[in-house]
Amino acid sequence: MPTPTKGPRLGGSPSHEKMMLANLSANLFEHRAITTTLTKAKRLRPYAERLITMAKQGDIAARRRVVGKISANSATNQAIVHELFTVIAPAMAEREGGYTRIVKIGNRKGDNAPMAVIELVMEPVSPKQAVVKEAEQATATPAAQPAQEEATEVESTEVESTEAQTTETDSADTATTESESAPAESTEAEGQK
Repeated sequence: MPTPTKGPRLGGSPSHEKMMLANLSANLFEHRAITTTLTKAKRLRPYAERLITMAKQGDIAARRRVVGKISANSATNQAIVHELFTVIAPAMAEREGGYTRIVKIGNRKGDNAPMAVIELVMEPVSPKQAVVKEAEQATATPAAQPAQEEATEVESTEVESTEAQTTETDSADTATTESESAPAESTEAEGQK
């Protein structure tokens, strides 16, 4: 059983909410922008974006899932599904999400409810954004490799310096031991005389 949404549902019952979201999404795909309350727009955004993602797949199974979500039993809704798959989805092919935009437009005159316009972002992804994303990916991978090479160079330098210090310490210890044993031998030799 799916987990119910927190808080009050749009329109009261779950079935009414599903039908409302289906109708809002159909109108959004038909008109490219709709004016509704801010709450409905926020609930519609993930629903519509999921439908667009399904439409980008383009296969018959995705088309059937979208038809089931929009309730495309009428000729107008079938035309909307066709437009979604043939016009909207190819226009969104370069985008990896963020297909809709919500713009607040103030409060409604009668009941002072906050209103918003939800619209499809039909502009193509700007080349600048694509170049910046590619540059970030390119700098992220080579930057990691030199950092690893520098780390191994630093480790090898530290190992060499540690080995040199160990060798010097061993030499000094040997010299100290010889100098300490020499006076002790001389003291023993003097004691025997």
